Amino acid sequence: MNILRRNRIEDSARNIIGKIPGKRRAATAIFYVGAVILGIASGFSESVFLHDLMDFIATVFTRLFSFIAVPIIALALITTLAKLGKGSESGKIFVHTIFYTLLTTIISALVAASLFLTLKPENVPSEMSGAVDPNKIVNASYFDHILNVIPNNLLQPFVSGNVLSVLLIAAAFGIAIAVMPKDAKRDAVVNFIEGLQNILFILIRWLIVILPIGIMGFTAKLIAELEGGIMLGGLATYFAVVVGSNLIQMFIILPLILFIRGLNPLKVARGMLPAIAVAIFSKSSAGTLPVTMASAEDNLGVNPKVSRFVLPICTTINMNGCAAFILVTSLYLIQNTGVEITPITIISWIFIATIAAIGNAGVPMGCYFLTISLLSSMNVPVLLMGVILPVYAIIDMLETGVNVWSDASVCNIVNKELKDKI
Repeated sequence: MNILRRNRIEDSARNIIGKIPGKRRAATAIFYVGAVILGIASGFSESVFLHDLMDFIATVFTRLFSFIAVPIIALALITTLAKLGKGSESGKIFVHTIFYTLLTTIISALVAASLFLTLKPENVPSEMSGAVDPNKIVNASYFDHILNVIPNNLLQPFVSGNVLSVLLIAAAFGIAIAVMPKDAKRDAVVNFIEGLQNILFILIRWLIVILPIGIMGFTAKLIAELEGGIMLGGLATYFAVVVGSNLIQMFIILPLILFIRGLNPLKVARGMLPAIAVAIFSKSSAGTLPVTMASAEDNLGVNPKVSRFVLPICTTINMNGCAAFILVTSLYLIQNTGVEITPITIISWIFIATIAAIGNAGVPMGCYFLTISLLSSMNVPVLLMGVILPVYAIIDMLETGVNVWSDASVCNIVNKELKDKI
């Protein structure tokens, strides 16, 4: 039996990894390295035309990121909420899932905020951050900010890129669809939304294919700024905060929560190791889902009723790593505009990052797109996101590993708590 279980997990892992042929992975790596090399060469070039071209490319990709992010966020949240179960059994599982999803995500944001305040990454010069008048960002009361989130027009939030309003609209639509009678009309609505989501996923895949061009433009812009005497030491600390907060969440916070709930963290980690490994390699929580479910059921004996309900939901909304990235990146970019980071600002962003992470699309670089869109809607310059882009692949790998590990932790906790109730 153990052999059969092991073979099932191994087959699932091979299927996931097999979707990315070795030659394609090697070619992708070559393209990315080549893009960075060309970007460096262009940055050191004396050609004004080449510098203008690289600036143009960087601007185009920043706009493309913003364009794709808002609709994909809305559709991801609508489809997730629309599929909520109404049965008593499903309801119990869902309540527990949401509780631990919110708990782990909020803690992840809190850890990131604490590390940000501890290490205090320095600002980069205004030439690189694209700093603007801080009053353009904070020239409103907190009541005004709340009112700005509440839309008075269905389309305006999408046109203006107001992500928080979009999340509110998406949540309302998703819950409304969930409570609709299960008939042909409801199925038609869900199928239509899923169809739109699939179209956007195709657009994202196309964008990722040409991403090396964008990396070349951003790298060239960075090198040109560095050559002009601009120092970016604060960015190293920023990266340390992002990576450090994810590592703390993975190796300290999640094991501690498991221990408090009566589970052996080492046993759970050993059982879920195949899923975590595939997640890091593939950078896709959704793509890792078959391995995650097989590992939970076969290695740890999780009830299929729990794993096949909890894990698909968590794959969509349980984004611990994304919450940390959104919070740290947003605070850092806001700080670079000259805005003082107050306790109220941090508390606000803990909740914003948590909600935004729940609305994040489970696609490669989804968190990156979301952060750009969120900041753009608040008139925060996003030029520094171009500097972050060349190394985001590494951050994305770590984030995905943390996300899947958190999914597994929530699933095992829910399974234990509802063991005798379902």
